Amino acid sequence: MFVKPASAASAPFVGPFALTTLSAPDGPAFPALVTPDAQVTDLRAALGDDQLTIRALLEIWEEVLPRLRALAKDTGPTKPLAGFRVHAPVEPRQVFQSGANYRQHVIDLHVAHRAPGDERPEEERRAEAAEIMDRRATEDLPYVFIGLPSAITGPYDDVVLPAWAEKPDWELELAAVIGRPAYQVSTEEALDHVAGYTIANDLTDRATVFRRDMPQIGTDWLRSKNAPGFTPLGPWIVPADSVQDTGDLQLTLKLNGDTMQDESTKDMIFDVARMVSYASQSAHLLPGDLVLTGSPAGNGMHWGRLLRDGDVMEGSVTGLGTQRSRCIAEAS
Repeated sequence: MFVKPASAASAPFVGPFALTTLSAPDGPAFPALVTPDAQVTDLRAALGDDQLTIRALLEIWEEVLPRLRALAKDTGPTKPLAGFRVHAPVEPRQVFQSGANYRQHVIDLHVAHRAPGDERPEEERRAEAAEIMDRRATEDLPYVFIGLPSAITGPYDDVVLPAWAEKPDWELELAAVIGRPAYQVSTEEALDHVAGYTIANDLTDRATVFRRDMPQIGTDWLRSKNAPGFTPLGPWIVPADSVQDTGDLQLTLKLNGDTMQDESTKDMIFDVARMVSYASQSAHLLPGDLVLTGSPAGNGMHWGRLLRDGDVMEGSVTGLGTQRSRCIAEAS
């Protein structure tokens, strides 16, 4: 979709600038610097590289960051954001996704999925779950798996619900964008490898999370999470030095105007540094890669209300802006 003047009158992110990928009608996509007053600088022209992309910028993040700061102060020729199409801000090579990383969310799941024969009152089972979560935070490891870049779509694009998806659900998340290669980095070093942050909605078909034909093999994230467009991303990458505290950001998702998720990253079991460090112990994280940090309480399964044709999701994270996606059911 194209940004309308009402939504482009201001770009609600923290700091002097953010990055994204834009295109004019019938024009090619280009890397852009956006200021809070919704003015756009085409970074191809500003940095003298017609082939430039956001991922290429992230490859030289430490070198180019001072130039971006200078551009934000004295942008030269700019255009208003209104009228440009906003794409996903970056095309990653790798997407690292996280599950079970919000304390209250996991406690709710623990209580909801009562074992057969467990007749204890909810308060007792909730206290047990809270103890497990506290122990997990100090003794256990994050739960990370791999997503496909082909599932990513723009922050205002329609999301097609596949005909086979019986229980499509939302999962609003804070996403870290890698700016320096990271391999086997410590928790203390991890945030030095993060260029900035953006918003992801990591949609999941709950009906296909577990294989029905072979339940013993566990989760099937390929089937349940990686349909085309199942990861709306953006609209902005806000540089890390503009985000004061990733441990105190509010994630809010509204469905057709009704608030479904509204939780702080304070409820994370593993913070951003631990997530990035953990992923880097097994994989080589590359500039432009995404580390999704999990979704808080308030998914559709909690409400007994899953996504259907015509639904509109609006997701925001403090200081990172807002994305808006309309759901369209695929024809059978």
